[in-house]
Amino acid sequence: MQSDDIPSTSKGITHRSVKDSSVSENLTKTDTVNRADLEQVSSLPLPPKEYFKNYSNKAVAKGLAPPPPPAPSDNQNITVFGIQHNSNELVCPLESQNIKRIVPVHFDRRKELTKLNHSLVVTFLDLLDTLIMCPEHPKRREKLDHINLLFVQMNHLINELRPHQARETLRVMMELQKRQRVETISRFQDNLKHVRDILKSGSLSVPADDDDDDDDDDDEEVEESATPKLSASAADDPRFEKDFIMCKIVDEIE
Repeated sequence: MQSDDIPSTSKGITHRSVKDSSVSENLTKTDTVNRADLEQVSSLPLPPKEYFKNYSNKAVAKGLAPPPPPAPSDNQNITVFGIQHNSNELVCPLESQNIKRIVPVHFDRRKELTKLNHSLVVTFLDLLDTLIMCPEHPKRREKLDHINLLFVQMNHLINELRPHQARETLRVMMELQKRQRVETISRFQDNLKHVRDILKSGSLSVPADDDDDDDDDDDEEVEESATPKLSASAADDPRFEKDFIMCKIVDEIE
């Protein structure tokens, strides 16, 4: 009986081990797939290889990179996302985009933006009342279209202020650069004045008389060293005196 029970137990253990190994393999494969999916997830699409290969460092160094597209000419219409824009106009008028204009041509932008904001709030409240009373009422679509139109009008008014904002930003930036340059020049002048004061004080502290006396002493020593000294016996010899006079004449001629 014991010998019969042992093989059945071993078979059960073997069968369980096979199942456990298969389950572990499946889990490993699942983890690998999940990791691969996580690694391949990107917030932006990858650029086409045919495009960025043309602009590699080697291609740019050799001059093989394609040139940029030509700039649009004057009064040329450009199509962006199905909407035509004029290259000269910074802000296209609403009429060119087939949009109804609510705001008058000559107006105060601040007042008109305030009015549009109030109209937007009132229209949104009307839309909420319509959704509560009758969600399928035709006024729902009418209110949505009106809200969309109000947003377009507000966006257009804000875009018309962009050139003024750009000029104001440029003015502030130039004033900042001017102030920085003036401060730099002022610091440079202060440092230059300090250096000049140091040089002036140093030149005044140097004794000029001692330098002149030292120069005179040096000149006398040079003259004495250049003049040969004669011994008593040589000075008494008339031949040596003649030779000395001749050498002196030759030196003066040279």
